[in-house]
Amino acid sequence: RTGNVVQWSSVPEFNSRKNVQTFIKARSFCRRHASLFKKILLGLLCLAYAAYFLAACILDFQRALALFVLTCLVIFVLVHNFLKKLFGEKLMRCLKPFKNSRLRFWMKWVFRGACVVGLILWLVLDTAQRPEQLIPFAGICMFILILFVCSKHHSVVSWRTVFWGLGLQFVFGIVVIRTYPGFIAFQWLGDQTRIFLNYTVAGSSFVFGDTLIQDIFAFQSLPVILFFGCMTSILYYLGLVQWVVQKIAWFLQFTMRTTSTETLVVAGNIFVGMTEAPLLVRPYLADMTLSEIHTMMTGGFATISGSVLGAFISFGIDASSLISASVMAAPCALALSKLVYPEVEESKFKSVEGMKLPHGKERNILEAASNGATDAIGLVANVAANLIAFLAVLAFINAVLSWLGEMVDIHGLTFQVICSYVLRPMVFMMGVEWADCPIVAEIVGIKFFINEFVAYQQLSQYKNKRLSGVEEWIEGEKQWISVRGEIITTYSLCGFANLSSIGITLGGLTSIIPHRKSDLSKIVIRALFTGACVSFISACMAGILYVPRGAEADCVSFLNTSFTNRTYETYVCCRELFQSTSLNGTNPPSFSGPWEDTEFSASALANCCELYTNAICA
Repeated sequence: RTGNVVQWSSVPEFNSRKNVQTFIKARSFCRRHASLFKKILLGLLCLAYAAYFLAACILDFQRALALFVLTCLVIFVLVHNFLKKLFGEKLMRCLKPFKNSRLRFWMKWVFRGACVVGLILWLVLDTAQRPEQLIPFAGICMFILILFVCSKHHSVVSWRTVFWGLGLQFVFGIVVIRTYPGFIAFQWLGDQTRIFLNYTVAGSSFVFGDTLIQDIFAFQSLPVILFFGCMTSILYYLGLVQWVVQKIAWFLQFTMRTTSTETLVVAGNIFVGMTEAPLLVRPYLADMTLSEIHTMMTGGFATISGSVLGAFISFGIDASSLISASVMAAPCALALSKLVYPEVEESKFKSVEGMKLPHGKERNILEAASNGATDAIGLVANVAANLIAFLAVLAFINAVLSWLGEMVDIHGLTFQVICSYVLRPMVFMMGVEWADCPIVAEIVGIKFFINEFVAYQQLSQYKNKRLSGVEEWIEGEKQWISVRGEIITTYSLCGFANLSSIGITLGGLTSIIPHRKSDLSKIVIRALFTGACVSFISACMAGILYVPRGAEADCVSFLNTSFTNRTYETYVCCRELFQSTSLNGTNPPSFSGPWEDTEFSASALANCCELYTNAICA
């Protein structure tokens, strides 16, 4: 009986050992073929996504356009990395002949000559139709001359860096503003950004209620900063922000020959703020030269952060103009910074590829989202506090100026009025029509001396008046500015270059490198004015490249459609029709220009007279 007990008790032990051995064999088999299993799983996922992608595009391509663009971007990155690994070394060997000094010398001069000839041809052919575009070109020359006069070291300015930066900005502006595909692409990107930011309503309406987020600025626009900060933190945790920044920095350094630290910070300023971007190169800040620190500061003053950009879009400012202005500012900031403060020291940082950008310290994506939203609270409070304080200070200054003016019979003297006179020549050189110059000069002055939030808020008020279709002049006071003026103003305001940002910059950088406080204080004012000029030159580029589109370009087609409400398009086209109409006594009115041979001109004139008052309608 004892033998039976031993025999029966050994059976479970035998089965247990057998199961363990089977498990060990299965695990070792999986480990041996892990790469194969991964490839199979990845292949199945790719096939499933391809089927989904094709089905979405076939059913409704317009609806699937965003998916199509994202898929193309991912495929481009994957193909680029694959070709780089496969043919990178072969390509470098093929480019070795171009390292010949004589060949490079002649190629440089041929390229420079082609650029000069191309610029001359552009100015001759393009401005022949629109001569007013020569004014912002002269404005660019004016700003560059002023900055050169203020340069720290005139004799060592790297004109290659300056002209490459301005050239990259100009080429990007042509793609975004002038070419139809680029214009449509950035309009689409702006629309998608606006749709994306509208998801903020889901959270803010739950917390504050629908009434508050529709009527009150603090509950309408400031929550956008929280949402954008949360999403930026997630993208930073995933490493996407760092990857994009490094690619942009590599391209800028390759073309402009700037150093790695300053280029990385300026590229980072496209996405993050003026105090966050230096953290990308925090370990290297102590050893940066004065020229590199000046460039870093200039990049911060010349651009806006992604979260603030979201708030400006919520104001109603054109999203595509804001996005393109922020991107165009990066090469221009590098160029003008090297014009104002050229490099005279030996930099320790030559290549971007050898530098590692820090990753987020969060342990998972949820912690990244939470930290991003929490960190944005400080920015929201800062924006709200600055708006309250600066608007109150502006009202007080206006009251004091008005009181002082009335003492000598000068009525209506305000800070805005002073800016409209002092800055009027400058904004005229940016390409703004003379009639719009007082308003634009007023807004630019508010931006520089007060705050860019206040300036964009005022610009949005003028834009809303224009879109509502009110008449341009009421009792001798201009109610809005043209679309061209709005675009130029949007570019000129796109940056943190205002007096209050000096303290923010010094405070942020001094906390990181306190032993270089004297260096920072010595160059911050120079960097502030350089950053402001970056925005002004971007505005000049917009003034050169802007062309009317839609109803502004073809009023005949627009007025051929039925219109019953006052809009900006109806006002512009009816004004053009009034100017093209002449009365001949009791005879029917005659039309000139594009309206001369148009059958519906009389009916369009009657419709316009129902909406607007004009001597032609009497």
